[in-house]
Amino acid sequence: MALRTKMKWGAIVVLLIFVVLQFWRPAHTNPPVDTAQTLAATASVPPEVSAAFARSCNDCHSNTTNWRWYTYVAPTSWFTVDHVNKGRGELNFSEWGRYSKRMKETRLRAICAQCRSGEMPLSSYTFVHRETKLSPDEVKMICTWTENTQKDLEARVP
Repeated sequence: MALRTKMKWGAIVVLLIFVVLQFWRPAHTNPPVDTAQTLAATASVPPEVSAAFARSCNDCHSNTTNWRWYTYVAPTSWFTVDHVNKGRGELNFSEWGRYSKRMKETRLRAICAQCRSGEMPLSSYTFVHRETKLSPDEVKMICTWTENTQKDLEARVP
């Protein structure tokens, strides 16, 4: 069999596998949002911080994910749904009001630390969505907000 024929059959097999994979799609969910439990409803968040979170964090850390067209194509769908589910499990701005005081405190520290270190937003996300990368000024603004919010939490009687 000629090399050209082998390459043609190889391409056909790869294409068929790709098509078959499209039948195994993970669930793209956006659970209902109780607006009374959101971060915006339960904490004092400056508009600039809220805007940074909306642009750079909410797709993975809220129940209001914008599922773009490519998130429905396997194998990207598996990767993105897994990241969103894990992100929501770690921090969910739509569920902030349900968190205990201690959980809020640890999440606030983590928000600042991970933004400051460049861990968040994920580099794989900012590579595709350049506009989500946080500027140094935005990181400073977010960390100032998290520190002030932590102080407010600590001042409250348990």
